[in-house]
Amino acid sequence: MAGVGPRPPNTDLIPGSANLVAVLVLLPPSETKRVGGDGPPLRHDVLSFPELEPVRKALVDEVVELSADHDASRTALGLSPKQDAEIERNAALHTAPTLPAIDRYTGVLYDALDIGSLRGAAAARARARLAVGSALFGLLRADDPVPAYRLSASAKLPGSPSLSARWRPALEPVLARIADGELVVDLRSGSYAALGRLPAAVHVDVLAEHADGRRTVVSHFNKAHKGRLARALATTRSEPSDATAVAAVARRAGMRVERDGDDLVVVVPA
Repeated sequence: MAGVGPRPPNTDLIPGSANLVAVLVLLPPSETKRVGGDGPPLRHDVLSFPELEPVRKALVDEVVELSADHDASRTALGLSPKQDAEIERNAALHTAPTLPAIDRYTGVLYDALDIGSLRGAAAARARARLAVGSALFGLLRADDPVPAYRLSASAKLPGSPSLSARWRPALEPVLARIADGELVVDLRSGSYAALGRLPAAVHVDVLAEHADGRRTVVSHFNKAHKGRLARALATTRSEPSDATAVAAVARRAGMRVERDGDDLVVVVPA
């Protein structure tokens, strides 16, 4: 990764914010999502990063059209017949109620992040600092209102190029612009990182250390540790501007963290 040194904070990336925000924590989405919501139906014009609107609109329309054919939907989305409710949610993308993105996603990482438990200034900091990579929407700020949907980064829409091929030309310039003004801590999984690569970010791996000193990749609980790190970064009163400062925040939260060049490794017991 190219060197990630200290940088000045940038307020332009959070419209209306009077606060200096120097770090953005980029989360993966989750396959599981809360259903329902109390927000109005999807409006592309209110989502952050309007440069992504053409790809977003095209994908939403394609996913809605695909939902009319359950067999084709199951094949494209990797679903079983028991998951047909997911297809019905896709069919309703234009009319379904919305929730803020950070409240829509569920699962291990989001349980560890526990955004709902935050109050006051900590909640405001978290919602300003958190963003979610999405196969359907590309990139979302925490409060962007979205409906429930099913589309993973590995999905293969019939007759279309891969999602990474469609997203990269639009998403990578947006990510590069963000990284030019903020330190980005990229917690996305490999398939979502492939939708928009961002070398100029702090990337984080989670490794399990065995009694004999061996280290192995953590699979399922990788998400929980990244959720803990996301919470620490989202709520800290400091504004980390490089990998060293990110590691310091993690250590204050009780995590064991090591530098790997400009990236970080969270080490956990096996």
